[in-house]
Amino acid sequence: MQVTRPLRTTAPAALLTATALLALSACGTSEADSTGANGSGSGKTVEVRIPDPGNSGVLALGKKDGSLDKALGKAGAKVKWTGSAGPFAPAAQAMNADQLDIATGSITSGITSLAQRPGFKFFTAVDPDAAGEGILVRDGSGIESVTDLVGRKVAVNQGGTGEYLLLKALAKAKIPAEKVERVYLRPDQTAAVLNAGQVDAWAVWATYAVAEIGGGKAHFVADGAAIGSDNYSLNAVRTGFAEQHPEVVRALYDYLHEASAREKKDPAAYLNVFTDVGPTAVTGKAKEVQTGFTAQGGTVDPIGPEDIARFEAVAAFYAEQKVTKEKVDVAAHLLDVEKLT
Repeated sequence: MQVTRPLRTTAPAALLTATALLALSACGTSEADSTGANGSGSGKTVEVRIPDPGNSGVLALGKKDGSLDKALGKAGAKVKWTGSAGPFAPAAQAMNADQLDIATGSITSGITSLAQRPGFKFFTAVDPDAAGEGILVRDGSGIESVTDLVGRKVAVNQGGTGEYLLLKALAKAKIPAEKVERVYLRPDQTAAVLNAGQVDAWAVWATYAVAEIGGGKAHFVADGAAIGSDNYSLNAVRTGFAEQHPEVVRALYDYLHEASAREKKDPAAYLNVFTDVGPTAVTGKAKEVQTGFTAQGGTVDPIGPEDIARFEAVAAFYAEQKVTKEKVDVAAHLLDVEKLT
């Protein structure tokens, strides 16, 4: 297998995880562990530790207008925003270390985290993003199909969405994985590497693809639909928190489900929540691209039997591709949120 080690612009994974945990550790211990099941035990409100959502999305708007705390307040809880949203792997580590209660990630990064010693469970699912993820190439690169990736370098995030999308695309095109060189990079550092020509393509999702496509510099040579992606987006909860406060988890799900449906109908209302200028703002063509992706995307829903079957297919594929040492039992780490009260 031809795999390139991370370029020098990439910090060691252990350092990244440690940095993320340090940023989260300032939060201390959640009141969740010292209160009763309905948040009333010691008279203290249950604090739900969630990564800060930034400038866009359902959680960002819920933070700004107070609607999320209002919804959680009915279950005796409120949000304690901590750190910042980012890759799922360090968030999983933070949940395992009792420094975070809720995190969002993909089933692909979730599987690699479950292969460790997971202290979390998934409780919601959003259908794979058929339009907003895929294999990104620079305009004028000469790469017109997945077949053209043979002998080229493709940037991926190790064990997560990027590596999955590339391997899945190659498998569908019946191209041996070793025919394409994987370059492991952090997604927040990859755009510059792609635009400098140090890699030929980038397997990526909407969070990072929007700016490149919106800037008129790149396009998907194959999107999620063409690849046949089963890369769901999931919400995870720390196991101990879910056991002690199932009604809070249910209240959070109800909020996310309803708000995601509203976001799908009016995506622009969930962009640039706090500011419409600066590096976190989505403007111009990129705004059109993002609203288009969101309008075509899914909503936050319970995890059903058909979803579990597709999760297990991803786990089997990861084991087959030797991304994990063995097939991860995803079903053992799922919650039926509709049964939580």
